[in-house]
Amino acid sequence: MVLADTRAAATADLDSHVETLRRDGITALKGAFSPEWVDTLRHDMMSAFWAAIQRPGGAVGRGPRRWYVEVHPQAISGFGELATHPWVAGIAEAVCGPNYQIVEIGFDVPFEGAKNQPWHRDFASPPDTYEGRRLTSLAFNLTGVDVTEEMGPFEIAPGTQYDDGRGWDHEMFPPKDEWPRFAERGVRKFPQKGDIAARSALTIHRGTKHDSPIARPVLVLGVDAPEASHAVLHDMVATQEYLDALPTQVREHLVCRVVEELVPITQKHDIEGLVMGAE
Repeated sequence: MVLADTRAAATADLDSHVETLRRDGITALKGAFSPEWVDTLRHDMMSAFWAAIQRPGGAVGRGPRRWYVEVHPQAISGFGELATHPWVAGIAEAVCGPNYQIVEIGFDVPFEGAKNQPWHRDFASPPDTYEGRRLTSLAFNLTGVDVTEEMGPFEIAPGTQYDDGRGWDHEMFPPKDEWPRFAERGVRKFPQKGDIAARSALTIHRGTKHDSPIARPVLVLGVDAPEASHAVLHDMVATQEYLDALPTQVREHLVCRVVEELVPITQKHDIEGLVMGAE
């Protein structure tokens, strides 16, 4: 296993990243991990995908030719290195507090033929955010490939994490007559292997049309403030032997049931609007 490259994090201005995250709803660090580390991550994700797609509830549709798969931490061989990366831990603590919780690990993967998703956020905004302008959850994203225009890059509308949204469908999907506002703000992201982003899942975003024969898996690490309560949507589990081998820093923040034997995950968090609303 190739260790994470933390040299970029050592010189990164964490306060500036936190300020950008709070203003735009997203920030990123270039070169946080080595390309070799990411190659192993991509292998882990695609192996998990081909296993998940063969069982009911294993891979949930996020639109045509696009799926989301939750996995056990043990399925990602670099999980401990990811969770202890100084930039990841620093951003998580600065935004979600010293008792931040790691509540989700999974990945999104579009294939050739995936369509534009509707503009959306991943769950309804809490009052802490639309009234208090305080973020209580984060999604860290790592691409498994060097992203090109043909690979359906992630598109995000900076600054929209504070939009109220209570009048939207499921409080997640703005009506189509509001889409031009998000398109005008929209920025497509082209991360390279080793880059990592931190974003609010409330910032309006979408996956775009994927014309490449190369799949574009992207890891998602979900982090909460204790009051966000998203852990019930995921229910991560691990064996005691695996937990004992993790760094103390990870165990202190991981919300995870202990089991004697891992069983395949049946996902709980299905976003129906992404299947119905794809262009």
